[in-house]
Amino acid sequence: MADRSPNSPSTSANPTNRLANIKGHMDGSNPTVFTSDNVPQAPEDPLFGLMAAYRKDNFEKKVDLGIGAYRDNNAKPWVLPVVKKVVSFQTISGTGAVHLGALFLSKFYPRRTDQSVYFSSPTWANHNQIFSNVHLPIKTYPYFSPQTKGLDFEGMRSTIEQAPEGSIMLLHACAHNPTGVDPSREQWKELSKIIRAKKHFPFFDCAYQGFASGNLENDAWAVRYFVEQGFELCIAQSFAKNFGLYGERAGAFHFVTGASSDAQNTIARIGSQLAILQRSEISNPPAYGARIASLVLNDPELFTEWEANLRTMSGRIIDMRKALRENLEKLGTPGSWKHITEQIGMFSFTGLTEKQVLKIREDAHVYMTKNGRISMAGLNTGNVEYVAKAVDKVVRETN
Repeated sequence: MADRSPNSPSTSANPTNRLANIKGHMDGSNPTVFTSDNVPQAPEDPLFGLMAAYRKDNFEKKVDLGIGAYRDNNAKPWVLPVVKKVVSFQTISGTGAVHLGALFLSKFYPRRTDQSVYFSSPTWANHNQIFSNVHLPIKTYPYFSPQTKGLDFEGMRSTIEQAPEGSIMLLHACAHNPTGVDPSREQWKELSKIIRAKKHFPFFDCAYQGFASGNLENDAWAVRYFVEQGFELCIAQSFAKNFGLYGERAGAFHFVTGASSDAQNTIARIGSQLAILQRSEISNPPAYGARIASLVLNDPELFTEWEANLRTMSGRIIDMRKALRENLEKLGTPGSWKHITEQIGMFSFTGLTEKQVLKIREDAHVYMTKNGRISMAGLNTGNVEYVAKAVDKVVRETN
């Protein structure tokens, strides 16, 4: 997860506190469910055999000066006691990351027939297609309340609690698509307790980091909290939106295993199978977009500029939320429109019906998805008043 913001209010952002939290969770064992019986070591791909040439060299005085990783005085890797094991793969944007994770879980997650993948209702439409394509059964948990146009937390909490033990829970890390409604930090903490108690497997989809609050650290809070609590989990991450790299398809898939004495072997086995799955489908991901993201993420000056760019984008979206609500309220449009500014991120669930959506398209040429979702980035100072008047008209004329 991108992490360079110095202004987060979270106490876990303090390095000392974070290390203390992680160390506390590592004092106990957290055995993996991805045992060697479920995830055997994959054979090495012969086309990548040259990468192992050094390891196979039997020359007594061989020296490896190429790898940029710490080695102790015996030329051995040192596994820091406080570090959880993570394996990451570049993917074809966030969609490819979700697919890679779904494919891995379909092949290796020790799942009973009554265990399903649970999505929020509603969710990004592609979630259903991706997981159906790898033959994982799908169920949903309540998420959006049409009455309040906010989070149905009680319904969400209750369904996750009642789900069969060991189910897979797909969670939007921030800026929920399509509703723009996120749990609070206290609600995330409550969900984490339920998910741990039921031994569910968390799968975070992080497509809009930086768009929810304009702060990378704040938008990654839920993921980091789950990691600090010792969860074994995976994360699909997109750089399409927050880097503007839609056509370059830059993303990443991260698998985090729980802290245990065998964590290094566990993550090596998991990584070996992910590499085989990735190789069989796309061979190698495209380089251009990833190089742009890597350059920005690893250059302090460019990173700071990127953070400012994110604040510009998220700030303009927030301004458009305010403008749309103000115009609707000025017009006296029937109903409450406070949800427009209470929701966050790229999208807003307006509450318009499908009938109203089709009519506003026909009458005013304002286009939105049939469920009433609008992209706030499509609004600007030149069209927000026009859109508000079109919404006002269709609400008054259509039940």
